[in-house]
Amino acid sequence: METSGTSSLLSNSPSSKTGKGMNFIQREKYFLLLVLVGFAVSIIFYQNPAIAMWIGFGFAAYSAIANDSIQTIGTFIGSNSEKKWWVLWLFIGLIFLVTVTYSWVVFDGDVSYERLMSKDKASGQLLYPHPTSFSYLQIAAPLILLIITRMKMPVSTTFLLLSAFTINAGGITKMLTKSLSGYAIAFVLSIIVYAVFNGLIRKYFSSRKPAKGWVVAQWITSGTLWSIWVMQDAANISVYLPRHLDLPQFLGFSLCIFFGLGLLFYLRGDKIQGIVTEKTQITDLRAATLVNLVYSSIMFYHLVDSTIPMSTTWVFLGLLGGREITINFMRRKSGQLHALKAVRLAGKDMLYATFGLLVSILIAMGVNDGVRQDILNLFSF
Repeated sequence: METSGTSSLLSNSPSSKTGKGMNFIQREKYFLLLVLVGFAVSIIFYQNPAIAMWIGFGFAAYSAIANDSIQTIGTFIGSNSEKKWWVLWLFIGLIFLVTVTYSWVVFDGDVSYERLMSKDKASGQLLYPHPTSFSYLQIAAPLILLIITRMKMPVSTTFLLLSAFTINAGGITKMLTKSLSGYAIAFVLSIIVYAVFNGLIRKYFSSRKPAKGWVVAQWITSGTLWSIWVMQDAANISVYLPRHLDLPQFLGFSLCIFFGLGLLFYLRGDKIQGIVTEKTQITDLRAATLVNLVYSSIMFYHLVDSTIPMSTTWVFLGLLGGREITINFMRRKSGQLHALKAVRLAGKDMLYATFGLLVSILIAMGVNDGVRQDILNLFSF
């Protein structure tokens, strides 16, 4: 009969680790094949700008939306699991088309709501210009994001994709400052909201089924949040394309993402959806509606505050972190243990986001001489 110590040794043995590795490869073989093909295609075409920009865009379109689905449509998917996937897709997809079409018309072909038109004060140049040539790392960056997403890490697509296109480290520091501010505001505001309303939520939400009005409210707030997210994060995807799109380019941009959303809804959010469903009662229609309402309010404030791009992932993590800690701290039984678990969850999410930031900086340093020199000067290397 094996002892627990022997079992532990066996589970940590080289053969056991090899077996786990082989199981992972077998389980993810199609995904790994897709990524390998993507890296190969990037190598072949990155020196041809006309083709490379569409390859980079295609990779970015799916990887950004797949990762950021947890922020905007994650609660929508989780709380409408009984609905047909194509119904959810058409609702979200049509909102996307209306939102980007408005920007394209009003801002003379720009689909980013001028997020990519911010300028460096010193030089007067665009902080995120459309490159006349691409580096391999710029094209491959979305594939790195896909791998991180597959590992269920909620990293910032804003940092990971836009950092590779900024002309200097100032573009990164401005994004970081605005994102940290968003995280702090979301964290504090969610603590206040759930500290005030948690008693009512527990009293009326836990034992009663949601009325039909909640379904309408959840769909309205989800659609509003999604539209505001597109206004903020369309820059992450369109950064590969010219800053002003003609009609054929716009159709290619919008329809590619529209059908990519269809695939995402067919997969029900894929791996990253677990970040949402592990949170306390987040799949309840009423809880999801409250999250959407608070999140969209914060996002709208930062939308009109400035055109500097911001990590919506960090704002979302701040919101969920403050919510989890407050709800679990106010539980009557074993409150401290629940609160500790919530703190660990929030810390884990923020650790992953910080990891993504570090990867983004390394990619930016590898792509851009100006960014590399600015960062090395910062540390006096």
